[in-house]
Amino acid sequence: MNIENIEAFVYVIHYGSFNKAAEVLFLSQPSVTARIQSLERELDCRLFDRIGKQVSLTDEGRRFLPYAQQLLQTFQKSKIQLKQKRTLPNELRIGCTVSVSNYVIPELVPKMKRKYPDVNFKLTTATTEDIVNKVLNRELDVGFVRNISHPNLLSTKVYEDPIRLYVYEDHPFIGSGIVSIEEIGEHPLVFFECGSLDWMRIHRLFASMSQPPNIEFQTDNLETAKKLVLQRVGIAFLPSLCVEQEVRENKLFPIEFPETSGISLQTNIIALNGESGLFFNNALDICKGITTVK
Repeated sequence: MNIENIEAFVYVIHYGSFNKAAEVLFLSQPSVTARIQSLERELDCRLFDRIGKQVSLTDEGRRFLPYAQQLLQTFQKSKIQLKQKRTLPNELRIGCTVSVSNYVIPELVPKMKRKYPDVNFKLTTATTEDIVNKVLNRELDVGFVRNISHPNLLSTKVYEDPIRLYVYEDHPFIGSGIVSIEEIGEHPLVFFECGSLDWMRIHRLFASMSQPPNIEFQTDNLETAKKLVLQRVGIAFLPSLCVEQEVRENKLFPIEFPETSGISLQTNIIALNGESGLFFNNALDICKGITTVK
């Protein structure tokens, strides 16, 4: 059965005349008539009663109409699906830093999968420098990295994650109001170090102290730093995103320390200029729903 004949049949009914259907389909009126006649021969029945310029459905035409509409809709949907598959890759390769891998990706990827069910996702965790190089070399499609700028990359801020001082339950700082840097220096510190400029600013806060801070533990892993604080072996400056759950559960507590105001970790999404635009924009929109963009 010719889908163009079914299309002509549905359009004639929708627009109420052969002439109008021909106009919308960019055909001549005789061409539309020929298609209807061909369909009637295939079905071995008359679909329209024609009285002058007026047309009306026969009983057979009314019975056939819902099937014709369903066939046409199915065909149109299949064309859209096939076109989309031609424009989308089978695999989306995403690179991300450890913090993004732990706290953003688990919420981002399921939402992306629902939007693109036929796309497979390959996740790579690495440093910002490695991710940038892999995107430039087309080994990754998009990346989540620290704030960077590169002439060959599209780079847009996803979110800023404020760095604050966090202490464990029953710590003496809780309820004491604003604490001073000297008071912080008297307590064991767990120091998370990721090598960014933001953490260098934290280091510089202690440069004016006559005695160095009591850094008893130093780690490059956020989860390790957080768990050491939960174990009450020290207090730590941590990005807010990594402790959201513990703060909600009253296991960790943020402490007012004005010197860290404005210090945050900025995460950007990157892609090669002119590539991965569809995924880039959708990932950005979804991330804005997951995190607070400032």
